[in-house]
Amino acid sequence: MAGKTSKKKNIAAKAKTVAKVAAKSAKPRSKTVDSGIKPSAPKAYASVAVKDSRNGKNFELPILKGTVGPDVVDIRKLYGEQGLFTYDPGYGSTGSTQSAITYIDGDVGVLTHRGYKIEDLAENSDFMEVCYLLLEGELPTAKQKVEFEKNITYHTMLHEQIARFFSGFRRDAHPMAVMVGVVGALSAFYHDSTDIHDPRQRMIASHRLIAKVPTIAAMAYKYSVGQPFVYPQNNLSYAENFLRMTFAVPAEEYKIDPVVAKAMDKIFILHADHEQNASTSTVRMAGSSGANPFACIAAGIACLWGPAHGGANEAVLKMLAEIGHKDNIKDYIGKVKSKQDNTRLMGFGHRVYKNYDPRASVMRKSCHEVLDALGKRNDPLLQLAMELEKIALSDDYFISHKLYPNVDFYSGIILQAIGFPTSMFTVLFAVARTVGWVAQWKEMIEDPTQRIGRPRQLYTGYGERPYVPMKQRK
Repeated sequence: MAGKTSKKKNIAAKAKTVAKVAAKSAKPRSKTVDSGIKPSAPKAYASVAVKDSRNGKNFELPILKGTVGPDVVDIRKLYGEQGLFTYDPGYGSTGSTQSAITYIDGDVGVLTHRGYKIEDLAENSDFMEVCYLLLEGELPTAKQKVEFEKNITYHTMLHEQIARFFSGFRRDAHPMAVMVGVVGALSAFYHDSTDIHDPRQRMIASHRLIAKVPTIAAMAYKYSVGQPFVYPQNNLSYAENFLRMTFAVPAEEYKIDPVVAKAMDKIFILHADHEQNASTSTVRMAGSSGANPFACIAAGIACLWGPAHGGANEAVLKMLAEIGHKDNIKDYIGKVKSKQDNTRLMGFGHRVYKNYDPRASVMRKSCHEVLDALGKRNDPLLQLAMELEKIALSDDYFISHKLYPNVDFYSGIILQAIGFPTSMFTVLFAVARTVGWVAQWKEMIEDPTQRIGRPRQLYTGYGERPYVPMKQRK
């Protein structure tokens, strides 16, 4: 009991600390830097004493302190001085970099970008403003925002030769396969923005990727359904333009529902960046080799395609289809509780958030607004989802295990209601996450402490043995 009370006090204290840091970070600075807070080598303020039981030797490892969050043990000299590597499959306890972009506290349920809470950004900002914040480190002035939006819309068109690439894919190719190929091919056309050591070229590449990825995504969808491409219309917002390129057809006028456009914009904001996840780490790893930015983002898209990473909201819809009807929810939840056939409740709980996903409450509100605006409250699948949400939020099992609905649960429902096929869900994730990948890539390139990524291993194979000639093998 005492342990639980102590843990609650620690979480409460962490929440206060996060709030103070966020408030401090939110104060306007006198000068906006080119690409966020410049990384500087953190200094050790304490150490951990370690005794090697093999030889009785003692040694110390420096402890480094960040702005907020857990301190880290610096093991960079561990192999050189002690002949040891660390073993951490999945890197669950390993910090591979220092970053000033995004902070997550999963115990408290906090997500901030450059010190601003995600809830505040989703309610008060728009996606273009969040893009500027992630790239530049500060919220833009009115003049800066206009200039930034101009820079993005200037790059929304694709080279006509790129548009011809699509005919080389099968019509039934997964849109993510198309995304990986076409985004990677951008480096063959835009040679003036592949020099990673030129700050101006880095920024041009960043703007191009943010601008062109939604165009590529919409084209991938159009190609899959056999419809003609719809080119960008730059007097529209980022979300409106994407919706139009995706759903408009030449035969009739496409009217953009403002509620849907607003929800789309929030989906982009809520998925813009999420610290050092698998795809972001992939982008950084590729970038550490000096690869051009288009290749790095293509690598991130490929990683995101994995069902354990970017396919969560698609899995939610598959689960709902498996349940079939709201009358079957009770039996399905029973299977989840008993772990029958490894049945899982998709869209509930989160690996990082041990508390409520801060993005979920924003997405829940948008979800209900979209359903009302589109008149889909009576859609059987969506009714099933709402009933499942209601039961799970009141069930002691899910409450005690902190299995709250996450952002994927609600975003999947919204995208289904808008009319996106499930094969496009991860593509939309990639559109939103591109700015986060680009910001993280730029930060890595500008960090003087970064080196080419080279993870180590614990070798468990054969020791050295003699070669056996073919005639002697059995």
